[in-house]
Amino acid sequence: MEGFLDRVPRHVFFTGKGGVGKTTLASATAVALADAGRRVLLVCTDPASNLDEVLGTPLGLAPRPVNGVDGLYGVNVDPEEAARAYRERVVGPVRGVLPEEAVRSIEEQLSGACTVEIAAFGEFARLLGDPEATDGFDHVVFDTAPTGHTLRLLELPAAWTQFIATNVTGTSCLGPLSGLREQEARFRAALERLADPDQTEVVLVSRPDRASLAEAGRASAELAALGLGNQRLVVNGVFRAQDPDDPVARAWEARVHEALEALPPALRGLQRWEVSLRPYELVGAGALRSLWNGQPPPAEGDAGAWDASHQSLDALVEGIAAPGRGLVLTMGKGGVGKTTVALELVRRLAETGRPVHFTTTDPAGRRPLDLPAGVTATRIDPKAETRTYAAEVMETVGRELDEEGRALLAEDLRSPCTEEIAVFRAFAREAARSEQGFVVVDTAPTGHTLLLLDAAQAYHREVLRSRGDLPETVRRLLPRLRDPELTRVLLVTLPEATPVHEAASLEADLRRAGIEPYAWVLNQSLTPLPVTDPLLRARRRAEARYVRDVLENHPRVFVLPWSADPRPDPDPGKEGR
Repeated sequence: MEGFLDRVPRHVFFTGKGGVGKTTLASATAVALADAGRRVLLVCTDPASNLDEVLGTPLGLAPRPVNGVDGLYGVNVDPEEAARAYRERVVGPVRGVLPEEAVRSIEEQLSGACTVEIAAFGEFARLLGDPEATDGFDHVVFDTAPTGHTLRLLELPAAWTQFIATNVTGTSCLGPLSGLREQEARFRAALERLADPDQTEVVLVSRPDRASLAEAGRASAELAALGLGNQRLVVNGVFRAQDPDDPVARAWEARVHEALEALPPALRGLQRWEVSLRPYELVGAGALRSLWNGQPPPAEGDAGAWDASHQSLDALVEGIAAPGRGLVLTMGKGGVGKTTVALELVRRLAETGRPVHFTTTDPAGRRPLDLPAGVTATRIDPKAETRTYAAEVMETVGRELDEEGRALLAEDLRSPCTEEIAVFRAFAREAARSEQGFVVVDTAPTGHTLLLLDAAQAYHREVLRSRGDLPETVRRLLPRLRDPELTRVLLVTLPEATPVHEAASLEADLRRAGIEPYAWVLNQSLTPLPVTDPLLRARRRAEARYVRDVLENHPRVFVLPWSADPRPDPDPGKEGR
């Protein structure tokens, strides 16, 4: 990483596929800048943030000093907290002024997932576009959500400024537009700073594997199209074998080499830095500093003996296949292997002879190309679903309206909120296929999946507001998800601190929603493997306590060993047809 900190503009964005190490690298960069005497604000915009854990400091919407690092402050833009603050800013001033029915109507309008999105973006735009918000800092480092959601976030300024400029009714799915108009100047300032290479740089973070690098290549092109051409690439977790007699180490190194040799064309012109794979977790200021100075903390713990009789993938498939149909959702933090697990389940379920359908709700997801014959596959494309939904509303609801009414309805449907409704409806439609066979859903990273599942009641209210009908698939979605005989939720994780803790938090959230997870899947574990390479042995020791913790606290756990062939798509840079 020598030279990486030589030229750092005021605003730096770290983005990439889930699980590539964005938070770690953003945090390590912020710590290094602060250690160099700069005042730094580190901002996380990921709904599934683990920034608190990495920094060892509880964070919120207001900047807080980071423990053990002078000059460094952190902000966690929690979408739900931002939405509560946004709702209060809109509703608070009219309580006791407007009739109670009108206040309830505004609260109803502000209850949807779109309010969560725009509220979180409002905080992001404030920190980027309002000079007073960050006036006391030399650098503002953004740890963003996984790529697809980051692109959505960066598209929002243009979407909302256009909607505000053309809306003539004074209302939207966010209630009165007066609050948004007050932020229009801030949105414009955010756009200008994003596009200014002297003020803003994007750091594309990737793992040294084909799928991760392919997504980084796509993101590079899309970000450039949005005006963010000042980019560089960091490849995180590059492994070099120390024991040539260890077959796992040889396979791991070969996979890294092949991925870097096949670097996507969009990335070849970027400045590139490589970060070596570490045998320990980068949690806390001391460990983050070691990313730069190369002084690792001492390894702790013992891997202990491994019970080879533990439940295998074969046993997991057998349990899922027994009813002959069902809805299977792979959920968890980005980068834990949800897609790999989902596709392997699809392949094995197809051997039962029952209908199998695969779909993804991840905005950055791609349809796989190597599915067995007879398996159907779709990707929920937000843009296509929005066009279809808007056309349907105009054809049904708009049919009964006069010309002025149709114009107002068309205007309302241009709101970015419409996309949330359309995507949720598509998710419900895909889930309904589970009545006739197996449906395997590769979900978006945790925070966004929860927003999707949380949208059922908000969707119902939105449909009523626009005078449409509630589809039967949507009406039956929550009962389907809550039916343990039909739905199998798999919490996929890696044997590491943050993924395990996030999976536990997700499990608690699902239970509050009346959804009981079926099993935990500990993916890409070194624990079952007899490795001899010193670095891999150290990583095996480090993961042992998380393997034991999961096994001791959950009745149904499946441990999948690290594999040199995670069965990626033959060409992850293209979508299936």
